[in-house]
Amino acid sequence: MNQQALRSIGALGTVVIAALAISTSAIAQAPYPDKPITMIVPFPPGGVADTVARPVAEALSRELKQPVIVESKPGAGGALGIGYASRAPADGYTLLLALSSISILPEADKLLGRKPAYTLNQFKPIARFTADPTVLVVRADAPWKTLAEFIADAQRKPGVYNYGSSGNYGTMHVPMEMLKAAADFRMTHIPFTGAGPAVTALLGGQVDAIASGPATVVQHIRAGKLRALAHWGDQPLAALPDVVSLTQAGYPVRFAQWSALFVPSGTPETIVQRLRAAARKAGSDPMVQQVIATAGSPLAYLDAPEFQTYWDADAALMTKAVQKIGKVE
Repeated sequence: MNQQALRSIGALGTVVIAALAISTSAIAQAPYPDKPITMIVPFPPGGVADTVARPVAEALSRELKQPVIVESKPGAGGALGIGYASRAPADGYTLLLALSSISILPEADKLLGRKPAYTLNQFKPIARFTADPTVLVVRADAPWKTLAEFIADAQRKPGVYNYGSSGNYGTMHVPMEMLKAAADFRMTHIPFTGAGPAVTALLGGQVDAIASGPATVVQHIRAGKLRALAHWGDQPLAALPDVVSLTQAGYPVRFAQWSALFVPSGTPETIVQRLRAAARKAGSDPMVQQVIATAGSPLAYLDAPEFQTYWDADAALMTKAVQKIGKVE
C-alpha cells in the first residue's frame, strides 16, 4: 500500500473519530427531557397521593413537553414503591410522589429489626404540594356524633372497635396511634394496601373509623355517607371548617399528611433545577389548584429549599412518634 493510500485511510479514520465524538457529545448534551417521564405513586388509586399526582403530572407534562406517566406501585404501606424509586437511575426520568410516610417507614423497619427498603438520603426533594392534617372519620350512621362520644365509647369497650389504615406505620396508622395514646383507649388496627381500600372498607362497614387526609373523604362527607369528628391540625380546615381540632378538644397531638415530589439523590443539578421550575409552574397552575382544592386539599406549595427544612423537622417528629408506638407486626 503506497503512502497516499495510507494518508487517505488515516484521514478517513480521523473523520470517523471526529464524527463519533460529535455524536457522543450531542447525546450527552441532549436537552432534558427528551422522552417520557414516569411518576411513581407508592399507593393504589383513590388516595391522597393519587389525587395530587394526576393533576400535577398533567401540568408537568405541559411544562416539560413530554408525557409524565403516573404509575401506581402499592404495597408495604408505601415502602415497595418508594424503595423502587430509590433504586431508579438518577437521570430525571423517574419521579416519586410520596406522602409523609416516606419519613416514617425506615424508622419502622429499624424498630422491627429489618433492613430499611430505602433511606431518606437516597432522595432529593423537588417540591411539596399539600400539607393537610388527617381527619377522624366514621360512617354517618355510626352512634358517635362527637369526638367525646367516640372516645368515651372506645374507653368503655377496649379493643371492640377497629380502624382501617393504608398499612402499618403509614399516614393513617401513626396519627390514630398518637390519638389512642393521648386519649387512653384501645382499638384494633386493620391495615389495607392504601387509603382508597381503607375508605371503601369504612363505607362498607368492615371498619369503624379511619384517620384520613381530607381529599380522600370530603366528597363522602358532603354526600352524607361519612361524618368527621376531629382533625389533627392547628388551624380550621378550609374544606371542613366546623370540625374541631384535637388540640382544641384537649389532646395535644398533631399530624400532617403532606404530599411532595422527589427524585433519586444523584440526579444532576441541572435536571433538578428544570424540575423545580416545572413544579413551580404546576403549583401556580389554576387547574391544578382547583382540582386539588375541590378534592378538599388546598395547595400548600413549598419549593425545594423551604421544603427540605420542613421535611427535616417533620422527619424528626415522626421518628419520635414511631419509637413511642413501638413494634407493630
